[in-house]
Amino acid sequence: MLPPAAMTNNSLVMALPYRDSQPHSFGYPEGVTLKDFVREEINDLVHPHWYNFPPVNPMWHYLLGTVYIILFTISFVGNSVVINLFFKSKSLRTPANMLVVNVAVSDLLMTLSNYPMFIYNCFHGGVWMFSAFWCSMYGALAGVTGVCTIWSLAMISYDRYNIICNSFNGPKLTKGKALLCISWCWTMALLWNGLPFFGWGNYTLEGILDSCSFDYLSTDFNNTSYTLTIFVFDYCIPLAIVVGAYFFIVRAIFAHEKSMRDQAKKMNVSKLRSNEVEAQRAEIRITKTAIMNVMLWVCCWTPYATIAVKGVLGDRSDITPLVTILPALLAKSLSCFNPFVYAISHPKYRQAITEHMPWFCVYEPDTSKPEDNRSTVTSTKDDKA
Repeated sequence: MLPPAAMTNNSLVMALPYRDSQPHSFGYPEGVTLKDFVREEINDLVHPHWYNFPPVNPMWHYLLGTVYIILFTISFVGNSVVINLFFKSKSLRTPANMLVVNVAVSDLLMTLSNYPMFIYNCFHGGVWMFSAFWCSMYGALAGVTGVCTIWSLAMISYDRYNIICNSFNGPKLTKGKALLCISWCWTMALLWNGLPFFGWGNYTLEGILDSCSFDYLSTDFNNTSYTLTIFVFDYCIPLAIVVGAYFFIVRAIFAHEKSMRDQAKKMNVSKLRSNEVEAQRAEIRITKTAIMNVMLWVCCWTPYATIAVKGVLGDRSDITPLVTILPALLAKSLSCFNPFVYAISHPKYRQAITEHMPWFCVYEPDTSKPEDNRSTVTSTKDDKA
């Protein structure tokens, strides 16, 4: 069994092999609680709700640490490639791709600021090993990068709606407007996640005590109002923009496809091969890619948003340490999906990889030709992918 010294708050409880009814068990003896893990200097960061649960099996920490190492590698490589190609390839430096690379920058910052600390905690006792200040910084940086990515995807969705549904009738996205959109994303991210440092809201340890986030368990007016406000401004409103944009995009594409079929029927041909049809094919490809990315975002962020709202409204019956940490893992894993689903999978980026990073063994033929007589609309839409 554990030595007596390991049962105090000032000592680190270690998971050791011990003999119980079953020989060679691995974990914590009966009677060990989360309180035994928390160092005195960070005790105020733990909400009393977490003390209702026994410590999770130590293998969860090692498993999560290993998963985060894999996610860190994928996210770091993927987002670094997107940023590197944006600056290397002149053809990629379009206003629309400025929004895409902003997502990559935000995801890369999250990867560098959150993953290493979480991994360190997982393999060093399964508890927060840093100071209270760094707990607040961890939570704030996770929030800043997450909110920036959410609003960036909302801006990208609106740009897709504008170029596909309005064509020449809508305002073009210029580099100046793209910079304004990027500024808005970072302003929203810094504003809402900086407020806890000035007294509205708070950052605390969460779940299995390996990570920190905003306090979504305290039901006082301060934390409840803060959590519900960021839920509306940083989840509901961006989600409404995304859903609305793609609803009209899909409706416009179906209407256009129907008109093309009707026209082909009148001309007694199986299909039309005009420049307009080729442009619409590009639009459909772009839309499918973007919708896939947005669906990933919704699936990854909705569980965490749901837990936060349930917590501040007082319904904590289902909020256990593992139930909390798995949605957090989903939310952070989005940084791995974004570069591959939205950028690297697109032909323009793949052509840039073929040209500038041949060691990736990616070959994408350049189909553009000087004599290509594609319309300006086609070129513009394709460049925005």
